[in-house]
Amino acid sequence: MRRTLTAALVGLAVVAGSATTSSANAVVIDDTSFGMHVPNISTGGDPNVNYGAIRLWDSGVSWGLVQQKSKRYWWNGLDASIQKANSEGASILYVLGSTPKWAASNTKQGTYPNKGAASMPSSSKLWKGWVRSVVKRYGASIDAYQIWNEANLKTFWEGTPDQMADLTKQAYTIIRKYDPTAKVVAASSTVRLTSAFNKFFPAYLKGLKKRGWPVDVYSAHLYPAGTGTPATRVGYIGVVQAALAKAGAPAKPLWDTEINYGLAGPGAVPKVSIVGDDAAAWVSQTYLDDVRLGVQRAYWYYWFKPTTVLGINMIDGSAPASAPAIGYQNTYNWLVGGDVNCTTAAVNTCSINKAGVITTVAWASTGSGSFTVPAGATIQQTAAGVTTAVVAGTPVTIGSMPTWFGAAS
Repeated sequence: MRRTLTAALVGLAVVAGSATTSSANAVVIDDTSFGMHVPNISTGGDPNVNYGAIRLWDSGVSWGLVQQKSKRYWWNGLDASIQKANSEGASILYVLGSTPKWAASNTKQGTYPNKGAASMPSSSKLWKGWVRSVVKRYGASIDAYQIWNEANLKTFWEGTPDQMADLTKQAYTIIRKYDPTAKVVAASSTVRLTSAFNKFFPAYLKGLKKRGWPVDVYSAHLYPAGTGTPATRVGYIGVVQAALAKAGAPAKPLWDTEINYGLAGPGAVPKVSIVGDDAAAWVSQTYLDDVRLGVQRAYWYYWFKPTTVLGINMIDGSAPASAPAIGYQNTYNWLVGGDVNCTTAAVNTCSINKAGVITTVAWASTGSGSFTVPAGATIQQTAAGVTTAVVAGTPVTIGSMPTWFGAAS
């Protein structure tokens, strides 16, 4: 995506810094690390921040909405969504599930986005026919296919983990045949509901292992509970990585295909609103923690009108409503195009090398700590967009607000 917030909101440009060679452990960050959900993309929804990847889910284009009858397709919405995302240069991740009512083996399993949506398809022929139709129609316009959304929750899936692994293998075989370059992304699993995660995720990995690991990417949804923080999410990353290691999963990327904070539920538990500087800091920490801890990509959920469910509203608007978008955009500006090497400590740091120009971002996951302004730095910029002068070698206190250190023009 190439549309950005105004320079007044995102602060000063980076033009100089001390030059050294980046570490061999550095990760090259491109714009696909910054993913977004845009529910109204088919009707022209257009965030005013940069994003390199988009996930088509909750945008009116699920299997049950595209193929509402056995032999009839309503492609218009999906066509429009893909055309818009392609025009913005965004990498598309399309979620292949969930099951249409007419194709469900049990129409009482699931109600969203249609009755039977959480059911195993009544035959593998129907599932394979759907996958084949999508891949053949869109070809290289879609870069990645995710098998299912939140398959550890009965809202979305009431089949078994092994059945989901079987659907994964069937889809993988078809996608490899018709579009060998497309990535196959495993069904996502939430982590915050521990019993649901433990019941589904290890068994799903076992099923994938039995079938030769027919995925290119693992996925999870790392939403904390309503009172959780980015530090809570860090713990969830460790839970997922430990489960992958225990399963003997081969080394493949991990994506967080939905993330927000202050989430309402389960039941009548209300959302917790995160606004202003906190919102800017938490959004920024999310993408910095991904680089630090080995999550290749995160899709923010979502860019649209405010709801009663999500704690951080990523929307157009003036301050303070724009704070989350400012935090997101500044972090994008700091990281994208750089070789980034991060360390974990009381104050976490990421060193960013862009063509030999070195800058640094520092933040604390919890509490605060002392940090020495790096050599060559003359300014600091917070994720919230506040820029001030600094003196190299001077100790400063860093808290939860990610702060970038570099040289001004």
